[in-house]
Amino acid sequence: MYEYIKGTVEHIGPEYIVIENNGIGYQILTPNPFVFSAKKGTEAVIYTYQHVREDILALYGFGTNTEREMFKKLISVSGIGPKGALAILAFGEPEQVIHAIEMEDEKFLTKFPGVGKKTARQMILDLKGKLHDVLPEGMAEAAADIDYEVAGEASDGSVELDEAMLALAALGYSERELKKVRPKLAKENLTTDQFIKSALQLLMKQ
Repeated sequence: MYEYIKGTVEHIGPEYIVIENNGIGYQILTPNPFVFSAKKGTEAVIYTYQHVREDILALYGFGTNTEREMFKKLISVSGIGPKGALAILAFGEPEQVIHAIEMEDEKFLTKFPGVGKKTARQMILDLKGKLHDVLPEGMAEAAADIDYEVAGEASDGSVELDEAMLALAALGYSERELKKVRPKLAKENLTTDQFIKSALQLLMKQ
């Protein structure tokens, strides 16, 4: 089992990144591959989870240990597989997911791709009160007060917005859906990750 992989970001695709370490390229599935765009060609540390089944061997990666621990909690819920857990983490920060579960906010949880009312209830049943160890010390209490707004450092939005649209298309959103939200985002100056999360917030309201 790998704890993390430290290497050069060689490739970024809609669903995965490739990290090269000592001449070996590791294909790593991540929630938002384009988050690593700024690190392409440079060194990065990816916290990993190896998923093994009879028919598949896959390596999942995350920018923080907190994301990875949240992923592990999510796949422990009946009805949520690795793909579904990635989609959830592509939408919001772990703190937002924890807040929704602790507040028993089924309506918010059902906005995630692939999460219906039954799965949302199962998430609450299985995980409520069991997620504080996921967050770094001092952040657990903050999760109770967090809102669903996305904020962050500003950057030139043109390239980042294009990357965000590609990532959302890879998650299964149609061109028609993306055309509706793009104009609302075009005036914002966000990172790729922030564009993705803001777009998902808008898609939830359609």
